Amino acid sequence: MILEVAILNVIPELADKFERNFKIASGTISKMKGYISHELQKCIEEESKYILLVRWETLKDHTEGFRGSKEYLEWKALLHHFYNPFPVVEHYRGIDLG
Repeated sequence: MILEVAILNVIPELADKFERNFKIASGTISKMKGYISHELQKCIEEESKYILLVRWETLKDHTEGFRGSKEYLEWKALLHHFYNPFPVVEHYRGIDLG
């Protein structure tokens, strides 16, 4: 499993609209091949800052499958205009602690 992590700095006066659009966009991403789950958390200290966590089966499911799809264009149209600056997206994998 791969964990996609993005810190989203939303333009403060657009935060409510961002949250409404994110609910719509959630339906889009959740239908993608390799999608496992996602969550959006709102920062307590900075109310217009969020963290997005998306679990994918493989890195390619996100970087090639989702980002190369028509669904990504819908995601982009719904969300990308809310960010300042545009987020850096990173991917993580679990480590065996046993």
